[in-house]
Amino acid sequence: CFLSLQKREISNFDYLMYLNTLAGRSYNDYMQYPVFPWVLADYHSETLNLTNPHTFRDLSKPMGAQTAERKHKFIQRFNEVEKNLSAQCHYCTHYSSAIIVASYLVRMEPFTQTFCSLQGGSFDVADRMFHSVKSTWESASRDNMSDVRELIPEFFYLPEFLTNANHFELGCMQDGTVLGDVQLPPWADGDPHKFILLHRQALESDYVSAHLHRWIDLIFGHKQHGSAAVEAVNTYHPYFYGDKMDLNNIKDPLIRSTILGFISNFGQIPKQV
Repeated sequence: CFLSLQKREISNFDYLMYLNTLAGRSYNDYMQYPVFPWVLADYHSETLNLTNPHTFRDLSKPMGAQTAERKHKFIQRFNEVEKNLSAQCHYCTHYSSAIIVASYLVRMEPFTQTFCSLQGGSFDVADRMFHSVKSTWESASRDNMSDVRELIPEFFYLPEFLTNANHFELGCMQDGTVLGDVQLPPWADGDPHKFILLHRQALESDYVSAHLHRWIDLIFGHKQHGSAAVEAVNTYHPYFYGDKMDLNNIKDPLIRSTILGFISNFGQIPKQV
């Protein structure tokens, strides 16, 4: 399959879906939903230039290390964590979880009800809802130390999840903005179909094709855990590594249920492939 990718016999999208399947991730499980990368860093230009390297996200680095300042803060956390917490890691949140998936797809059923169930029966505070591609990128790549989320496959083929066609009352933000359709980058001209078209072109671009293996190393490969992950600023709370923990040997039912609850609520590292 990798040789087919090199020969351009399959698309980057199909190859990522193949890797997700090998790693045990599928549409059938919100807790192990397929994970896809942010591929762009330009959500402000009027036109999208896919020949400019600066248009793209640095695929060699996890979301927590997209800026030098942010990377330094997470390295500090890793170095200081032993003094304050029981587990040494860069990130205590995950890049893919049931709530992240449901929040992206909240404007479509059955994800609307799933999201509300995970939120205790109602929508979240409007300012925390997924409402803008640009602000979500800025949160996950720069501004929010609790946010290192990646994307889901729908960002590359499903324009419907970006519109509030069901007219759900999602609330009003502090600045007075009433939540409706997702706010798109200027280069999409307010058209979800154009956003999906250009976003898919970005995923299949020469730049992403040449660098995608670096992201794959972080999520599915050798930089997923161990010393290579530490060097790459890519370590997560030990409970996220579900397949590395032998739950059968944990005799205390409280500890066991705590670990399972942690994985269910906050995410799980894919199986290494």
